[in-house]
Amino acid sequence: MDAPELTGTLGLVRWIGWAQRKAGEDWIRARELTHEQAFVLGYLVQNPGAIQRDIAEVSRTSAASVSSLLQGLERRGLVERRTESGNERSKRVYATPVGVELIAGFDTAMAAADDTILAPLDQAERAALHALLTKITAELPQPTR
Repeated sequence: MDAPELTGTLGLVRWIGWAQRKAGEDWIRARELTHEQAFVLGYLVQNPGAIQRDIAEVSRTSAASVSSLLQGLERRGLVERRTESGNERSKRVYATPVGVELIAGFDTAMAAADDTILAPLDQAERAALHALLTKITAELPQPTR
């Protein structure tokens, strides 16, 4: 099957999105993580002590899937679950220092990918592109998390 021709305006926008996504996936894969694992680690860095129910909600998955995902991360020493106040049923999840370090630099890597994508444009062209995309997106529904 041939790759789709990406010459229309929105096809080119999709191509840019693909390049960003590929950069992120390559970065994640280099750390031997799945997208879901990297997402959960990032969430735990920003929300230490989250409960599994919150992780399931934010990742839009089931509690059983989150439990399995966390088990894999625990085996690698990237997260730990701690019992709260002697209540065995209430466990909080934390990224370990190893987990925090593993995903540190993702934002920097993505900023570098953005710079690479936008490299052919000078500052005025970047500003014009940003203004045009801002105008278009102002009329669109907001993405949901």
